[in-house]
Amino acid sequence: MNTLQDSKAVNLIKKMIADVAQNGIITNTVVEDLKALRPHTITEQLPLLAKATRLSAEHIEEYGTFAIPIPQDEDIADENDEIISEVEVAESTPEESFHYFMSLIKNIDKKTNEDELRVYVQALRDY
Repeated sequence: MNTLQDSKAVNLIKKMIADVAQNGIITNTVVEDLKALRPHTITEQLPLLAKATRLSAEHIEEYGTFAIPIPQDEDIADENDEIISEVEVAESTPEESFHYFMSLIKNIDKKTNEDELRVYVQALRDY
């Protein structure tokens, strides 16, 4: 999977991370920025990012916050004492989770980030 190459898109992600860190989740601003980011993901043919930005914008618009917790990997052993990885939910604030979500989008070229973003997308669908 490729990462966003457009400097406008990367700067928009950085802006969203900084805005939410400083002011919290201001619904109108964050939704507007996510909607502005989505065309860049489509242009660069990154369907996972396009879906993630659309679903997160819809979620924040509807609920006024980012109510999806950060997914967390936790190593567990199966009945044969082999370590398997299972996604657990970490306790986090909406702002922390949104920051992490945007960091995944910004660094989607890493396989683990892509996997975690897919967990977010599924959680957004299920919410």
